[in-house]
Amino acid sequence: MTVPLRFGDGYTVTSDLVTFHGLTDGLEHVAVVLGEPAADRAPLVRLHSECLTGDVLGSARCDCGPQLREAVERIADRGGVLLYLRQEGRGIGLYNKLDAYALQDQGLDTYEANAALGLPEDARDYTAAAQMLRVLGIDTLDLLSNNPDKASQLRALGLTVTERVPTGVFTTAHNVRYLRAKAVHTRHTLPLTELPAR
Repeated sequence: MTVPLRFGDGYTVTSDLVTFHGLTDGLEHVAVVLGEPAADRAPLVRLHSECLTGDVLGSARCDCGPQLREAVERIADRGGVLLYLRQEGRGIGLYNKLDAYALQDQGLDTYEANAALGLPEDARDYTAAAQMLRVLGIDTLDLLSNNPDKASQLRALGLTVTERVPTGVFTTAHNVRYLRAKAVHTRHTLPLTELPAR
């Protein structure tokens, strides 16, 4: 299905949305196919986990919305696919994510808050993403991500990740602790020098 996309800052691009049946987790993920990759270069791929608060409502507590906007333009320029994965809150769901926000307001970081709720720090599994990429004919890719776990999981699932391309750093007064926790706790490639202490 061809769908024109329009973002709040005026950026527009045409995409092809692809749906899937029979994925291992049974969820409704979608592939957003953008641009035309060069024949001699791997497509640029982003695994973007759904974030209602950041992607739709513009929450400043995370960097999800700006990462989504950036990814669409970069992939459209280069050619590739954004997989929009139904994994709200690193896989714990919207309600649990909001409960974790309340614990973060009491001083816990994002990972500590999940653990305090008896939940995994990160429950995401990228098996369905690997299935989607194979259906699209992609077995070699450059991955647009700051998260080393995404590349590791895709490689373990038999895909070739030739390069992990970092996203921008989207800092707000409300997400500095969140970004710092990602850099320190799970080794996201976020330069700490760009994250002011808070």
